[in-house]
Amino acid sequence: MRKGAPARETRDGCRFGPSLRASFDASFAFMAHVETIRWEGALPGKVRLIDQTLLPERETYLEIADLESMRDAIGRLAVRGAPAIGVAAAFGVVLGVQGLAARPAAEVVAAARAAAARLESSRPTAVNLAWGARRIVARVEREAAGGGDGRAVVAAALDEARATWTEDRVVCDRLGEIGAELLHDGAVVLTHCNAGALATAGSGTALSPIYRAVADGKKVAVIADETRPLLQGARLTAWELSRAGIDVTLITDSMAASVFSRRKVDAVFVGADRIARNGDVANKIGTYGVAILAREHGVPFYVVAPLSTFDPETPDGAAIPIEERAPGEVTHGALGATSPTGVRVHNPAFDVTPARLVTGIVTEVGLILAPDKDKVEDALRRGGRI
Repeated sequence: MRKGAPARETRDGCRFGPSLRASFDASFAFMAHVETIRWEGALPGKVRLIDQTLLPERETYLEIADLESMRDAIGRLAVRGAPAIGVAAAFGVVLGVQGLAARPAAEVVAAARAAAARLESSRPTAVNLAWGARRIVARVEREAAGGGDGRAVVAAALDEARATWTEDRVVCDRLGEIGAELLHDGAVVLTHCNAGALATAGSGTALSPIYRAVADGKKVAVIADETRPLLQGARLTAWELSRAGIDVTLITDSMAASVFSRRKVDAVFVGADRIARNGDVANKIGTYGVAILAREHGVPFYVVAPLSTFDPETPDGAAIPIEERAPGEVTHGALGATSPTGVRVHNPAFDVTPARLVTGIVTEVGLILAPDKDKVEDALRRGGRI
């Protein structure tokens, strides 16, 4: 934030000045990002989100009107990406209580807690999911404690969920503004999985600096790992970047080492699903290998993530729960079976990159260079997270 600019404080303690608001508006005027998720209507309302399981062949939108449908959408990856599922969880809690406006406030609060627990059980690794759901629970608890009736409590839930959506868009733009300063004109960036607009309510995390740099007139090219086994890099990153007119080249995961060895990469930008208190980073499976390659070849490795992705209750990467997904994601592809029937499968959805391999973490409160426990805690304090 520029010095001297008056700031606006959001509910979660982050401060955004007028310059940030202006840059947010400017960046979205530059490029029509896909809108991944939004609330439609008043109360009762519904959530409109793009079904990412059908990309890139079909751009189809779902209308989610109840809690279980939202949980299903999160579990089967119709909506995915840490910030996006945080917003989805916030909206999901609202869906779980919106029919209870005529009931006592205590009943609405109990239903919100139950809805949050139900949503949190859908996926274990991305901390934003629990953060988004619990944020709505905390708001309805405050409203009820203040004497609000059931109608006021439900309205407060929607108000808080909408604020979560808006703030994610603003934070994404801030990440882009800070991260773009790390990119020179003509830069080639390698990314893994999808951490763009499809993973957030705004312009993305790891891809937001690329959108910002291009908006500022820089030429930036992206190399996108395909990201086995679900091909988020191929199906999602390549789709949204090409849709936005960004220069993107798709490679298989096994080609990354060769690309690094030919010195065709200036920086690596990835997102995160959970960042431990010491700076260890959980992200899509394969990220750890990319970080090792980057270190071997002297390429800076940046993680781009909002403070909501940090988990101060998790001391280090060893304590991060890693989601194990269905064997069929590995044994079957678009052409059918890709392995013998009955073969054992290990399918972790995420891996952990140690903080020592991370050049820096781009957050909305600034760049954390060579992250460690003290630096992470300082950023969390400045952002009002601890």
